[in-house]
Amino acid sequence: MRWRSFVAVGDSFTEGMDDAYPDGSYRGWADLVATRLAAEAGPDFGYANLAIRGRLFPNVVAEQVPSALAMKPDLITFAAGGNDVLRRTFDPDVFVPRFDRVVERLRGGGSDVVLFRFADVMARLPGQRLVAPRVTLLNRAVGEVAERHGAILVDLYSDEAYLNPMLWSTDRLHLSAAGHRRVAAQVLAALGVGCDEEWLMVPPHPAPTPWLAARAADLRWAGQHLAPWIRRRLTGRSSGDFVTAKRPVLGPVDG
Repeated sequence: MRWRSFVAVGDSFTEGMDDAYPDGSYRGWADLVATRLAAEAGPDFGYANLAIRGRLFPNVVAEQVPSALAMKPDLITFAAGGNDVLRRTFDPDVFVPRFDRVVERLRGGGSDVVLFRFADVMARLPGQRLVAPRVTLLNRAVGEVAERHGAILVDLYSDEAYLNPMLWSTDRLHLSAAGHRRVAAQVLAALGVGCDEEWLMVPPHPAPTPWLAARAADLRWAGQHLAPWIRRRLTGRSSGDFVTAKRPVLGPVDG
């Protein structure tokens, strides 16, 4: 096995929301990847997951990247910027060069690095006209940076399966358990490691919802998920406040 240590860096996508273990903690694609790599590498395999929900790119770089580099892992996954494109302060002319420099640092430490083109999450969210072009720009930049620095690219954006709402949780922003399994399978495929083919299975599309029922669902979603997000933006708070990394140091993978 090529990799004997793996560190995951990022935000809620990498933390594993909304793929819950029975105890309510989050699993997600990174835990699934680590479990599969550990099965190949043996008991000495080490895994750390530094990702914290709500983190913006500068926070990920300042808080997680130095720790990841200090561990000197064989493999790092880096997914950041998704929260930034949702902010009106997002500046691509500042973001893209910073992203490039961070990946250069990660690769310079000797690790293999996995980057992601993000899946299209905007189809069922408000603000599509504003945010979708930013996502396109971010995904294009990620591909260019991956090629420039020899990183491994996982292209979720080109996978139309993610247009299926069953791959997303009820908040319409985070992946469901099925979505996380699919990402894990695609990461492992990019690494040349096999996995359970069921991870790639996509649930059937739900039946069309009558117009009135769909609008009622939209209103419930706005009250349960959109309104709290707006309140956090207005008060300068984050869903990740008081949350710590679930696996802050390299350690064996359970199970």
